[in-house]
Parts: sequence; C-alpha cells; structure tokens
Amino acid sequence: MAKIGPASFKYILHAKFTADSLVEKPDVIGAIFGQTEGLLGEELDLREAQKNGKIGRINVESSASGGKTTGEITIPTSLGVAETALIGAAIETIDRIGPSKAVINVDNIEDVRVSKREYIMKKAQTLLDTALKASSVDTTELLQKLYEDVRQKEFVEYGSEKLPAGPDVVDSEEIIIVEGRADVMNMLKHGFANVLGLNGTNIPKTAVELSRKKIVTLFVDGDRGGDMIISSFLQQGNVDFVAKAPSGMEVEELSKKEINQALRLKVPIEEYEGSNGKRETQERKPVPAQQSADVPEEIKSRVLPLVNEIVGTRGAFLVNDKFEIMGRIPYKEVEGSILNIENIYLIVLDGAVTDEIAKAAEESEVKYVIGSRVTGTSQSVKLASYESLGYRYR
Repeated sequence: MAKIGPASFKYILHAKFTADSLVEKPDVIGAIFGQTEGLLGEELDLREAQKNGKIGRINVESSASGGKTTGEITIPTSLGVAETALIGAAIETIDRIGPSKAVINVDNIEDVRVSKREYIMKKAQTLLDTALKASSVDTTELLQKLYEDVRQKEFVEYGSEKLPAGPDVVDSEEIIIVEGRADVMNMLKHGFANVLGLNGTNIPKTAVELSRKKIVTLFVDGDRGGDMIISSFLQQGNVDFVAKAPSGMEVEELSKKEINQALRLKVPIEEYEGSNGKRETQERKPVPAQQSADVPEEIKSRVLPLVNEIVGTRGAFLVNDKFEIMGRIPYKEVEGSILNIENIYLIVLDGAVTDEIAKAAEESEVKYVIGSRVTGTSQSVKLASYESLGYRYR
C-alpha cells in the first residue's frame, strides 16, 4: 500500500457515527470500505484510493454507553475538495455497522493548509511577543517586516525560462503579467500572488504560452517602455485587460493603494486597441457593477471592514448571520466549498461573483455574495459589488 504522509494532506474529512449496539473499530472500518464499494467508480473507490496514496489511514475513536456506540471518524485525503466531499457523501449512505443499524453524519471538511497558516501566524505572534519583551522595537514595524519577509519567500521561478513569479500563478484562473523581477517582488509584498514577470522587453515564450490558458491583465510602467511592451505582447500573446502605473511611475515603486487603483481602472483589450493605446487608463471612469443588488445600510457597515481585509488576497470570507467569520478559503475553492458548509449567511470574495458561485450559493441558501464585480445572476441570492457598498480602493 502506498503511504501518504502528513505533508501530502490537503483536507481532512470529519464525521460522527451512532450505532444501536456495541461495535468495534474494525466494524466501522469494514462498513466504510464495504458499503461504499462501487458507489463512486474506480477512481474514488476507497480501497484503490488508499492503495494509490490518495487517502490516508482512516482513524476511528469510539465509546459505548447504554448499549449504543458513538464516535468520530477522520479521513485525510490528498484529493481536491470536490472529490473529498463526494467521499463524505458516500460515507453518509452507510446504514449498518457490524450487526446493528447505524447513522453517519459528516461534520466538515477541514482545509489542512488553513490550519497550517493559522499555526504559522500564532507562532509568529509568539516569537514577536518574546522579541518585544527583550527590546523596545516598534510592534508595527516588526509586523510589517515579518509580512514583507513572508511575501519575499513566496517568490518562485516559473517555466523553463525561470521567469519571476508568485506562487499562485499556476493555479489561478486570472494572472497579472508585469515587466520584471522588481515588479513581481513589490506585488508579492502587497498581497498579489498571481503575478508573472517578463524579465525585460523581449517577450518570453513561456509567458506567451501561459497567456493562452489564463485571463491576463498586462500591468506595465507608466512610460513609453510600458507602451512598447504592450504593443510587443499583443503581437504574440493573448491579453484580456491592460493596466498602467500612473504616468512617470514604475510598478515596482507603487504602494498597495496605487496598485489597487491602477488595477481597478484596467481597460478591456478591445477598448485599448480601439483607442490605439492612446487612452490614459488611470483616467478611465469606473464601470458600474452589473446586476448589483441593494444591500441594507446596517449590513454595508459590517461588510466594508471585511472587504478592506480580503482585497488583494484572492480569498473569501464565509460569514454567519451573527456576522462571525466561519472560515477563510481561497477564491478558487469557493464554489466547491460552500456546497459542503451549512449556515453561511454572507460571502465576501476577492474576485468576481460568477454564475457558478451564484448557483452554489443558491443551493446552500446563502443570502448575500459580495465581490469585486458581479458577472452572474440569481433569483434568491443578493449579489453585490464593492462599489455598490460605497467601497473605495485604498
């Protein structure tokens, strides 16, 4: 049997069970493998998945009382969240454990990477507290330095030409292409991880090939060199939007506020080519969000702080009706994740509210979904953009 180590886990499926008589751990394990066999096809068959290292050791903790047995089941997987959810749904069809009737309910799917990030932040805070007790260094300065250092470590080299890039450039559906390494480092510092650098005025083949698979925003310096790069890239690769730094400035020297403003004013490539590249993107008027729902003032006031925190992270907040944050997940996992989480009242996204996300929100009975723009529609869920809340990029 192939082994799956803790470093390979992406998710852990948590479930609880109740059996009407005394059962042992082997009875539970046997029921899981026996009664799910053939339900999900060969690729997700639990026996085969465990042999291939796609799921880890199934752990069962149980206790007996009053002639019944209750307990918890945990299943670590290296599969995607959708496949893990399918396994969870299959396990809930089990109606017998050993000789007795039984019920299994899946509680949640834990994103191990979220837990690791939480551990990193807690550990960093502990280390900072220790350092502060030994010196009088300014806390804000230390936190900013820590944040910047972490972002610098996320720098990667992409493709055979080893282009400077952020860690999300492979998995993200949308990418930002900038001119060089210094631009990439500045974007990482300010929370943009889906970024790729060209390393000069010659357009690398790697960037051209990637542009044909992604939604691309070409973000260049506000000078003649930036215009030349746009012209050169358009002759070879695919570009969806063009954004420029303010006139006379370079992307590598922009603040987070200036980056957000430039990206908010990005121009669709059809519009850029229609103006022969002469239109100044930083003077472009914001396009009002389409199909944006009215949001009550009391909700706006509670959502705006969440928007401020999520912008630039390519993540999403899941919020209950008490406005407590239930979880923070990557934007690309929103559609699959919300289908497996109950009692979500509101979702705040760093990205577009698409038809797919709107449909998943309808199925999960979510009341509001708020994103950078609205491209989808819904009959039961109120979809809104940042701008409809009165939000201004900083």
